[in-house]
Amino acid sequence: MKLLISRFIAILILVIPGLLAMTGFLMMKDDIFNYISMHGDDAVTPDFAWLHFGGGLLLFLAGMSFLGGWILTRDRKKNYVGPRFREKQKIQQPPTTKSNP
Repeated sequence: MKLLISRFIAILILVIPGLLAMTGFLMMKDDIFNYISMHGDDAVTPDFAWLHFGGGLLLFLAGMSFLGGWILTRDRKKNYVGPRFREKQKIQQPPTTKSNP
């Protein structure tokens, strides 16, 4: 039962950023469509909803960066990534002995 609950929580952690990214993409898509469709109506002056588009862009970038970071971290643990994305190994220097003259 504990494993089932932990897997459900893990899926929720991945689904929520995915839904945020999807919502942001739909907000941006709707703003672009509304702006283009306003050009066909002579009674309306076309104006772009920059604030709504910016909010959608922010949601999209936040959701995709979370999912991308999660996938990169998982692949680094399983050693699936190429040399470009591997973590840099720290070089240990041999201890130096200080002698007082």
